Amino acid sequence: MDANRNEKFVRHRGPVTCVAGIPGKNAAVSSAYDGAVAYVDLQSGRMELLGYHDHLANKITVNSAGTLAASSSSDYTVYIWDLVKRELRQVLLGHSDDVEDFIFVDDETGVSVSRDWRILVWNLSTGAISRVIEGHEKDVLSVVYSDGRIYTSGDDMTLRVWDLATGELVKMWGPFENETDSCAIDAIHGRAVLGCDDGVIRVFGIDSSETLAEIGAHGSGIKKVATSPVTGDILSAAYDQKILVWNADDFSLKVALERKATTWERSFNWTPEGDRILAGTFDGTVLVWDGQTGKCLGEMGERGTGNVCLNEVSANDQSEIATVSDDGFVRLGRLTDTDAKWEVEVEPASGRMLANAVTMDDEYSLVVTGAHDQKLHLFDKQNHSLGNEIEVALGEGPINCVRVAHQPGYQGQTFVACYSGAIVRVDRNGEVLQTIRVHEGAVKALRLHPARSLGVSCSADGALLAWDFDGNLVQRFPGHMAIVDDVDIDPSGELITSVSRDFTVKVYRIDDGRLLHSFSLGHRSPKGVCFLDPQTVIVTNYWGALLRVDLVTGDVLTSQIAENGISAVARSGDDLVAVSYDGVAYRVRANDLSVINTLRSMTQRLHPSRLIRPCQAPPVTPVGA
Repeated sequence: MDANRNEKFVRHRGPVTCVAGIPGKNAAVSSAYDGAVAYVDLQSGRMELLGYHDHLANKITVNSAGTLAASSSSDYTVYIWDLVKRELRQVLLGHSDDVEDFIFVDDETGVSVSRDWRILVWNLSTGAISRVIEGHEKDVLSVVYSDGRIYTSGDDMTLRVWDLATGELVKMWGPFENETDSCAIDAIHGRAVLGCDDGVIRVFGIDSSETLAEIGAHGSGIKKVATSPVTGDILSAAYDQKILVWNADDFSLKVALERKATTWERSFNWTPEGDRILAGTFDGTVLVWDGQTGKCLGEMGERGTGNVCLNEVSANDQSEIATVSDDGFVRLGRLTDTDAKWEVEVEPASGRMLANAVTMDDEYSLVVTGAHDQKLHLFDKQNHSLGNEIEVALGEGPINCVRVAHQPGYQGQTFVACYSGAIVRVDRNGEVLQTIRVHEGAVKALRLHPARSLGVSCSADGALLAWDFDGNLVQRFPGHMAIVDDVDIDPSGELITSVSRDFTVKVYRIDDGRLLHSFSLGHRSPKGVCFLDPQTVIVTNYWGALLRVDLVTGDVLTSQIAENGISAVARSGDDLVAVSYDGVAYRVRANDLSVINTLRSMTQRLHPSRLIRPCQAPPVTPVGA
């Protein structure tokens, strides 16, 4: 590796996905969406970046000796790090989709789980796969190990137990009615612990298989459960912004951790000694709490502006753009062929909070944003400024998408896509008018018809639906086999297009739901989609590429423009504007996908590892019409 590559970078420039303590040391390792893995000295607060994945780093774990760490990544690899030498030791190649978690069985054996639905058992001496375990019916997100058994959970709403030696399924709890993102083992009391998307912690006896407790812990989806290695107390972190510790003896609430606004729920862990709790933030830092009192003891790593991972963009024909990002600011900018500048940077009145949703509406002089803390923000847009903010606490989980209606009777009203599965309709004054519940999973995106009182939306359960503004389900669009990430309606209002984690882009006729086109995107996960015109679809992916799909000829043009995933794309006159997690807005020529100009908000420095490259994805090919 290039020893000088990270000398100017001493903190993460992206949300921290996981923090794991190192046994025997007052130190930890962290992983983040900038692809980096860091060594954190919890005494001095110093953070040292060890190296980079080629994509998002989703999780990090440490072996019992504190000598090795393993980082799981969306580049489909697991990196094994030597914590003594603080360098990369090994790259494990074998998964065909995002690797979400890894556990050390011992120094010779590891187990990983992935969105490819598989569990892989690794020989860490050789780097070879010693066993492939199949049986989950959707993405596998969490793995733990105890006493010869592997415990896994994920999007198929089950907790499964496997025999490490044979790979055979020993038992299964579920399927439940909600996704099961996180599992843990309390070896002290012989219990398996499951965190569920309905906010309930479910506790099972490992030997008896009986349900020992159902703790109504949270008002929103639980993203992490972990058990104290000393007491067995249960830590739970959820989208209701609460971090709680539950008594292992009677399952009563023991302590609520002091709230920190930028905390990311999925990143929590106990220290190996069981006295402190570690987590990461959207600001790229690491937080430490006292596990008994819940008091926050400190923040490690440099904090401040700079984590401007752009999550969505809205653009108009006058080359104005509005963006939201991980640092919580709403930005207005101007991006033309020759001019690129940020004009406005606004912090919402309630403070900075990661935001995924934005729309800019010229007719109503309105900018609307939605944030991770379940709040909607409505701003007046006047003369390149934002004012008269109205904040609405929806209480329906993180907000994923917002759009403004123009139809008679609904003018200026905002439709909001929420993690809870709800679509909420809000008027210009912030009054909640209606809650539409047609989805069972988190609503990832929505679009409103250009003329009719009709909306389309997609969700984490693979559903793609059309509904009228009264909340009646009008049409189902079958065909996707996994999470549908984005949807768009063509300018004529006759077609819709969608992209999914099944690696396809599809086009349907909106009136009768007929599937007209389906194209395979190889094994590079798509993220966003928009119609350029009724014959052309633009797709973005998590690997920094734009794809231009000609629906008439089937031709696909691919252009690699960013160093991290392209989160969103929008039309702007005859061009496109794309924004990326690398902190850059790109003005792109629509006919050849060449970059005309850029507007940079940070330098993330997400570099390839230069050691071993993941297998290249196959070209995009049509699979049906």
